Amino acid sequence: HPFLACSFWLVEQYARTGRQDEATMLMDKLVGFANELGLLSEEYATNERRMAGNFPQAFSHLTLVRAADAIHGVDRLSLAVNTAV
Repeated sequence: HPFLACSFWLVEQYARTGRQDEATMLMDKLVGFANELGLLSEEYATNERRMAGNFPQAFSHLTLVRAADAIHGVDRLSLAVNTAV
């Protein structure tokens, strides 16, 4: 089963290398795996279309946040604020 943290790292990498469309498409797909409370597991069983592994998995959520930050350019914004001071 795909390890969700690795999938979110791919989203982050797409975003940081200018592949915004691919980052957004993959992010939308991955976020769609969350349950009704927005929780994610460690893995996703694609054939069975269900979560697998440890649940809930904080590592998956951390990488989701990092991926979202990368898509929205949060690091670049933070650096711009810090250099202006």
